[in-house]
Amino acid sequence: MRVWPAFPVLAVVLLSGCGIRATEVPTDFGPAPSLVPCSLSGVSSPSAPDLGARTAAEVPVQVFLLCASQLVTVDRAVRVPDGAAEAARRVLVAQGLLDELARTPSTSETAAGYTTDVRGGTSVRGPGPGDPKDTLRLSTSPAGLSSYALAQIVCTFSDSAAAEGDGSVVLGGPESGPLRRYTCTPEVRSRPGAQVPPSSGVDGG
Repeated sequence: MRVWPAFPVLAVVLLSGCGIRATEVPTDFGPAPSLVPCSLSGVSSPSAPDLGARTAAEVPVQVFLLCASQLVTVDRAVRVPDGAAEAARRVLVAQGLLDELARTPSTSETAAGYTTDVRGGTSVRGPGPGDPKDTLRLSTSPAGLSSYALAQIVCTFSDSAAAEGDGSVVLGGPESGPLRRYTCTPEVRSRPGAQVPPSSGVDGG
């Protein structure tokens, strides 16, 4: 006859006495819950254009939205009439980008933490008399924008067909006045609320 050690039996008795049910089967409660902000993987955004449904007049673009206190790109599309002259095309693209920046993020984007600080109704036009040809004048002076909105606009414009392709953009207010050339940097993208886009004065205006 085999004699079992007394300790395991005593342990079971003690556990039972404490109101704890002994079990030999590990309890699996599943993985710890995880919230991953700024992730749209596998989620279809209603406001994002269908790549297969685009017409020849729709130009694929990316805009910078705010998420987790950073700038994060989101795919969009803007409509540009076929045959538009280069100068007119730049302004049309810029206005389309502003409209997309001001659009309320979709339900899936909002759930992932995306927001925007660009106000609806903001418009843009091309250069005025004496302005450099790559000038974009906003209906609101850049100095009057929040640091987040300015960072969104600068980074979105400078990385698009609205700019000259050198990673910078010349912006001014609605009337003739001072112009500045703004640059989107990694620091601006990672801390748009604290890091103002670097800029330098531009002759003209």
